[in-house]
Amino acid sequence: MDTPFTGRAMDRSDGPLKVCGQARYAAEFTLPRMVHARLVLSTVPSGRLQRIDTRAAQAVPGVLLVMTHENAPRLPKGGKAAVEPPAGRVLSLLQDDEVHYNGEPIALVVAETLEQCSEAAQQLVVTYASPSTPAALDFEQARRTAHAPKEVQRQKPDTSRGDVAAGLQAASQVVSATYTTPVEHHNPMEPHATMASWNGEKLTLYDATQYVSGVRDTVAKTMGISPEQVRVVNPYVGGGFGCKGSAWSHVVLAALAAQRVGRPVRLVLERPQMFGPVGNRPHTEQVLSLGADAQGRLTALRHEVASETSVMEDWVEPSSLCTRMLYACDNVVTTQRLVKLNIATPTFTRAPGEATGTFALDSALDELSYALRIDPLEMRLRNHAERDAHKNLPYSSKSLRECYRVGAERFGWARRDPRPQAMRDGRWQVGWGMATATYPTNRSPAQALAQLLPDGTAVVQCGSQDLGTGTYTIMTQVAADALGLPPQRVRFELGDSAMPKAPVSGGSQTAASVAPAVRGACTALRERLVALAVADGNSPLHGQRADAVTASDGWLRLTADPKRGEPMAAVLARQGGQAIEAHSESKPGPEREQFSMHAFGAVFTEVHVDADLGQIRVPRIVGAYGIGRLLNEKTGHSQLMGGIVWGVGLALMEETWRDPRNGRFVNANLADYHVPVNADIGTIDTLVVPEDDPHVNPLGAKGIGEIGITGVGAALANAVFHATGKRIRDLPITLDKLL
Repeated sequence: MDTPFTGRAMDRSDGPLKVCGQARYAAEFTLPRMVHARLVLSTVPSGRLQRIDTRAAQAVPGVLLVMTHENAPRLPKGGKAAVEPPAGRVLSLLQDDEVHYNGEPIALVVAETLEQCSEAAQQLVVTYASPSTPAALDFEQARRTAHAPKEVQRQKPDTSRGDVAAGLQAASQVVSATYTTPVEHHNPMEPHATMASWNGEKLTLYDATQYVSGVRDTVAKTMGISPEQVRVVNPYVGGGFGCKGSAWSHVVLAALAAQRVGRPVRLVLERPQMFGPVGNRPHTEQVLSLGADAQGRLTALRHEVASETSVMEDWVEPSSLCTRMLYACDNVVTTQRLVKLNIATPTFTRAPGEATGTFALDSALDELSYALRIDPLEMRLRNHAERDAHKNLPYSSKSLRECYRVGAERFGWARRDPRPQAMRDGRWQVGWGMATATYPTNRSPAQALAQLLPDGTAVVQCGSQDLGTGTYTIMTQVAADALGLPPQRVRFELGDSAMPKAPVSGGSQTAASVAPAVRGACTALRERLVALAVADGNSPLHGQRADAVTASDGWLRLTADPKRGEPMAAVLARQGGQAIEAHSESKPGPEREQFSMHAFGAVFTEVHVDADLGQIRVPRIVGAYGIGRLLNEKTGHSQLMGGIVWGVGLALMEETWRDPRNGRFVNANLADYHVPVNADIGTIDTLVVPEDDPHVNPLGAKGIGEIGITGVGAALANAVFHATGKRIRDLPITLDKLL
């Protein structure tokens, strides 16, 4: 039997288009008579719009429209018809004069050229009426009125099992500490961009999004039109990381502006506006209390999370979720609280909750291991959870012990001197740290369409998205195996809401959701072709049983006699030369009620800290992961490596500064918002341990887009402590905190 294409380290099928500049992103589509738009954002954190003087702006040559709350079209339910948090957001659509945060959309300018548009936007004169109460910008002050959200990703905000108080009292050692993570912003290379075009009552949106079907449904519902009247196109995404998972205000505003001017409108957010109305990772404050007996086994665990949200809606950074299931402990309490501020609503940011939560949890566990004089890796092994105690379910599969073993072996953990500040390399203090990685395995319904063309090639479609993760390539491999075609003869298409529906490309679920639908459609198509062949009197396979026929390399052959067969195209030629097709829908079954489904991993890091200057270097990171079946070894490594790089940014660099006087972000650009670059990254070694999981989905594949970032923050913080003897509990770890 031929070796399957799925799992191979196949080059990206979309790679040549990208390196040749032929892959078109949302802002690169053009239409006849297209014009440009620019958002105008508020400069105060709260209040009302007393007046917007548009006279100077309208006098700029080429200006076609200055849209404000005074002349914007009225929308059903004040523009809130599609609000279903956390994905369907409360948008700012110029429906009233209220200002909720600094950086909120308050106007839209449309002009013939981008330059005219930018000039006119600067000519607007805005007068604000002061609010009756001061804006809420102080987290500590506002947390006095913190409240519990209704739910946290379909779970209760507060959980409790056992008796934490008794567990802490019985412990030989207790660690209690507070850990904080800052506001962070996604900075994909491609900014948010939308082009809106109307043809009668039909709207087409070329939008930079992680969810073409979601944008279609949200825009339609917000504007009070049928989803069938809206088409969203997005074949390539230049990075998203969560910020493009929802339809934001600029998308609907572009559609309204195009409707008003009667021409296609392109709206691209400027880089500083990427720090405005399109979400971010919120600030968190996490209080951990851990108790353990003399052997290092946890007797109690309390995790209290407070995170910021906007006054417009609740959005939860679910940092407590991993604590509920990651380690074995009979006595666990977790709480989630929200602190309302006059800020933009936060949103999904790569591994929301798990990235921030594992930093706090695994830092605290590291502190406990030092207090007990137990090796940090041994500490985790002694508290390995054999089942999910929170859900009271077995794991569908779990290779964490093997991840610990192979990761430690590759890293050389056994050579570590356990004493802080004991390892040096000249003037550099050397530290080794480790932590656990985890991310839930998600899956949603998805549909696919497969067509076999008369020339023997195939086209497979699914209205999914490729954020650069390799979806085009992976689905081509899956389709090729199911059809019995070489990948070069399969064209996979996505990025269009007119195609069969797929879920959001978020929550690391695209491969796990779309691949089963693609395989199902291609399998059905192959079976239909075989049925045509065995029923055809002119086929060399006539009269054979369908299950005795194999599809391989574009041929149908008798399994017992491979010389007996014919090309797939020949079957179609005798059927009139018409394409044939098949549809499929794949969706989860009852397995989620029977198993707890997670990917796991172990992260080992080495840091060098300049003893005099406090500078931190990261020469190497080893990550070992149990992620089910890896669908492409090459793109899989890329995803895990990219997640680890994000973890370096989380731990050492990324932080958005908000002016406490006016709520304005002061480093809203790529010069002052620091992200890792090549010079910051040393050797990254990723290992995937063999893992068979028949329960998560028909292919046994777990999502890998986000697990890579989890655990890295804690592993680096733990390594910094090992190097310096200084425990930094507030991210990012910068030299001023070490000196």
